[in-house]
Amino acid sequence: MLLPPASLLAIAPLLEISPHQLEVAETLIQVGRFVVIFLVARAIAELLVRLQLPTILGELVAGVLIGVSGLHLIVPPDTQAQLAAGVTSLVGSLAGIAPEAVSEVYNETFPSLQAVSQLGLFALLFLTGLESELDELVAVGLQASTVAVAGVVLPFAMGTAGLYFLFHVPLIPAVFAGAAMTATSIGITASVFGELKWLKRKEGQIVIGAAVLDDIIGIVILAVVVAIVGGGAFSLGPVLKLCLAAVAFVAVALVLSRTAAPSFDWVVDRLKAPGDVAVASFLVLTVCCFAAQAIGLEAALGAFAAGLILSASKHTHDIDAAVKPLVALFATVFFVLIGTGLDLSVLNPLDPANREGLVVAAFLLAVSIAGKVAAGWSYLSKEPTNRLVVGLGMMPRGEVGLIFLGLGSQAGILTPALEAAILLMVIGTTFLAPILLRLVIPREPGETTTVVADQPA
Repeated sequence: MLLPPASLLAIAPLLEISPHQLEVAETLIQVGRFVVIFLVARAIAELLVRLQLPTILGELVAGVLIGVSGLHLIVPPDTQAQLAAGVTSLVGSLAGIAPEAVSEVYNETFPSLQAVSQLGLFALLFLTGLESELDELVAVGLQASTVAVAGVVLPFAMGTAGLYFLFHVPLIPAVFAGAAMTATSIGITASVFGELKWLKRKEGQIVIGAAVLDDIIGIVILAVVVAIVGGGAFSLGPVLKLCLAAVAFVAVALVLSRTAAPSFDWVVDRLKAPGDVAVASFLVLTVCCFAAQAIGLEAALGAFAAGLILSASKHTHDIDAAVKPLVALFATVFFVLIGTGLDLSVLNPLDPANREGLVVAAFLLAVSIAGKVAAGWSYLSKEPTNRLVVGLGMMPRGEVGLIFLGLGSQAGILTPALEAAILLMVIGTTFLAPILLRLVIPREPGETTTVVADQPA
């Protein structure tokens, strides 16, 4: 049995339920959510594997099916959607409490599911860093930087200018919407490239490096936009401090990836208890996430850095074997939760309230795709590379776009039409990227696509 958190125990008297009833309801909800997520996600993933499509697409579709756009079996509280009546009735009857109390318990325990999903994201990014060839990643550093900068500047400039001049959106909301199109979801990108066996190819290394830089640039843009939206005086000092912190963090990670692996191996070789590699790796992961968060960066960047640091370890194979089950379990939760929060009702053109948002959404989706795909042609290379793969790999916004959207909604600066447009842009890029990548990447890694490849210089 799970122990109810203090917040739940505090509201138990208000809900007129006993601690035992509360404990039963919480256990049923927590376990039931995982059962629903894994059953639906794995069933759809099995279907997509047979259609030669990435399984991440199945996880996103599973989230839509059971989320606010589908059966309402799992709904994030911040969407204000109601849990399915059948769920509240079933749990209520088994726990002996009213359906209204079930909804309250559900909302209070939802952060624990989000914490599990974050663990899945961190494990996925850790594995991405672990499987990255450092020499190759450094070798494409300049190309990745070029792709990252182009992939930020082009969507931001075109989106902001288009909204301001074509659709007459006020400047601040236009800037905010443009900023929402800048970052790339490294989690989705890494999952697709890993599944298609292109993570270690030059295109994969460029995209991963650019996605990491995109996140850093996105963090800086987010800090600037938050300062503007909050009405505070914009100060260059904090922004420069954040930029320097990001550069220093990445530089330290690169240095440690060259020097820290022998020390890690020395410690692991002297551990005798079962699970030594897994526990030691997890400690490195948590320390790097903590360090990134402590200096104002995203913890996800720390997870990638942790994998990069241990990529030169002689225990890489054992670390990989220990982490992959975590990714299979918890990254599934992460991607399903993204899908549960997507409200596809804004796609209905028969609703007059949706039409303005659909027009703006079509513009934002076109710009968001064109800007990232164009970034695939922004770098110089003496070797043949598939530039379309690079551009499409930068396309998914995923959770990053949803973070921007949530911030804009909380600040109250977005109109319903612009909110719907940004949401559709996030949905479109998130769903289209895995499909398009599967179409343009050859089935066999040795195949080439001469239509979009550079000619040797």
